Amino acid sequence: MVQQSLIYSFVARGMVILAEHTNFTGNFVEIALQCLQRLPATNTKFTYNTDGHTFNYLAHDGFTYCVVGVESFDRHIAMAFLDRIKEDFTKRYGGGKAATATSKSLNKEFGPKLKEHMQYCVEHPEEVSKLAKVKAQVSQVQDVMLENIDQVLNRQVKIDVLMDKTDNLRDQVLLFFHTQFMNYLLYMYTFTHT
Repeated sequence: MVQQSLIYSFVARGMVILAEHTNFTGNFVEIALQCLQRLPATNTKFTYNTDGHTFNYLAHDGFTYCVVGVESFDRHIAMAFLDRIKEDFTKRYGGGKAATATSKSLNKEFGPKLKEHMQYCVEHPEEVSKLAKVKAQVSQVQDVMLENIDQVLNRQVKIDVLMDKTDNLRDQVLLFFHTQFMNYLLYMYTFTHT
């Protein structure tokens, strides 16, 4: 049985709850649904506190992942839980069944997975926290690498522009010398034949 630290979890597409799990009763289900209706449609993370509970959301690619926990439960672990269920849900249903599933139709398949992830996060908070930190560091490194790649590409564009200008200038110089040489020959021809 899950300790009363993570008490409710669901996965939704838009406003449609596809799968959920809880071992407890309370008004947290209604509050979670009210918060879901107010979430922005963009990819975001969001936490709402009320009545001694935190309502944590992760919205990504049209799906919303939610976990409700007691206020004293570490929010980093709650967010790591959301990342875990997003990865699991996407692996199982990405681009398929979830796009057309009806309300709570994935409860039988994914409800037990929500329960397993909740238990794991409650029973192994140190491991989950360490993994979340490593993922955050990897994400930071990826961001820095992408920024560096963008800078290199921008430099390459500038180098390409500079090379084009150099080629144009060379062509203009060649044309100038050719024109001057032709003018000189014409001058010499007219000077010697007059």
